[in-house]
Amino acid sequence: MAGPVTPLSPAELAPSDKALVPFVSVDNMMRLIHHVGIEPMLRELAGYIEDDFRRWELFDKTPRVASHSDVGVIELMPTSDGEAYGFKYVNGHPKNTREGLQTVTAFGLLADVYTGYPVLLTEMTLLTAMRTAATSAMAAKYLAPKGARCMAMIGNGAQAEFQTLAMKALLGIDTVRLFDIDARATEKVARNLAGSGLTVVSCASAEEAIEGAQILTTCTADKQNATILTDNMVGAGVHINAIGGDCPGKTELHRDIVARAEMFLEYPEQTRIEGELQQMPEDHPFTELWQVVSGTAPGRRDAQQVTLFDSVGFAIEDFSALRFVRDRIRGTAYYADLDLLADPDDPRDLFGMLMRSG
Repeated sequence: MAGPVTPLSPAELAPSDKALVPFVSVDNMMRLIHHVGIEPMLRELAGYIEDDFRRWELFDKTPRVASHSDVGVIELMPTSDGEAYGFKYVNGHPKNTREGLQTVTAFGLLADVYTGYPVLLTEMTLLTAMRTAATSAMAAKYLAPKGARCMAMIGNGAQAEFQTLAMKALLGIDTVRLFDIDARATEKVARNLAGSGLTVVSCASAEEAIEGAQILTTCTADKQNATILTDNMVGAGVHINAIGGDCPGKTELHRDIVARAEMFLEYPEQTRIEGELQQMPEDHPFTELWQVVSGTAPGRRDAQQVTLFDSVGFAIEDFSALRFVRDRIRGTAYYADLDLLADPDDPRDLFGMLMRSG
């Protein structure tokens, strides 16, 4: 007959190093961003994203796994480069702002492929805003007209300030022209960008906002086929950064703009479902952005060209952001060790570990 199980002492119950996973909370993410600086962090994030676009072909790629409902979408965005695996959980619920909630919330995980053990768990609501803006600005480096100094920001929700500061940090824009159908949103952005070094112009219409702008960013939230920009509004030589389209049935640009612009995108299989590309026939031409970054395809070719970055967000960009955070928190206090993994002394005796804890 087996004898009684001897309970473990508090020291013996303490989790081993292998059981602990660095966790970056919202509070620590904010502290990290302020420590690095918003614009320097946007530049560093863009560098990580650019590096991963150069090795795009190494990654596992799949459209995000989406669960749609009448009120929004919940998605998983996984990828791996063969050494690390990452995923992001993210939602998109446009109706949330009317209830005092965020449209988008997210968290993510990075793991070691060799062991399968997680090596980072982090909030990604703030981080997604930063990486989305960094991706936009990284793309604009290749696609926007040379010397672009003025940007129109149409849709002044949670992403607007990040987009604007990323274009300032990477491209050197000095003026942003704002418009939103909700004037309070525009007032919010103008207030938040005061003291940023930018000239901020609040506009009464989308037509007014794009006057003199070389970069036109659209970032609206309503889940519908909207026409934020009509064809007659878009002249030669501009770059359109369309980031609001991120689910089936949601677009922002008139089809004629898409038809005459040179289109650049992240991952065709996903963009065809979610981006402006969903308006176009199967044979509509486009260039994958990774080809431009890696030098195998041209970006902007001339001053008169209209370029369109049809951005819906892709898992590799989140993977880049997770890599950045993993590297940046080393040696800092901007994370906590989370007791996440069971780690018995004998890996075959998980039950014994449980019983000894009683």
